[in-house]
Amino acid sequence: MHKIFGTKENVEYTDREGAYLIPFRGNMVGVVRVPKGYFLLGGGLENGESHEACIERECVEEAGYLSLVKDKICSAEAFTTHPTIRYFHPIQTYYFGELIEEVGAPTEKDHVLCWIEYEQLKGKLFVEMQNWALEQAVMQRTEVNP
Repeated sequence: MHKIFGTKENVEYTDREGAYLIPFRGNMVGVVRVPKGYFLLGGGLENGESHEACIERECVEEAGYLSLVKDKICSAEAFTTHPTIRYFHPIQTYYFGELIEEVGAPTEKDHVLCWIEYEQLKGKLFVEMQNWALEQAVMQRTEVNP
């Protein structure tokens, strides 16, 4: 499943492909908290990096954990504006997975790993399309484990 947020205007956008992990522990979801809010674990792909490699790198940087990437959940893109980039086109793919082993403190000093119940987290991620992706993940889990 793929969803588009926003409306594409006739301007030049900066594309940014990213990959994100949605780990569950029971009804708890692993996310990172930064000063401006909650985000899924993950980020932008670096030169030639695969989705899996991106998620593995970002989980160490943001949470201090090794990760295991599993099945793809969905993808989304947005046409939006950004304070420094101006016209921004993030393209994000979301995966089920696990945080499997803590290997140290996050290298991103303002990132804190949080495990939050879905009902408390629902609609509270900073990025609208990440809220949508989390809903898709919860629905897919429910279909597999009613």
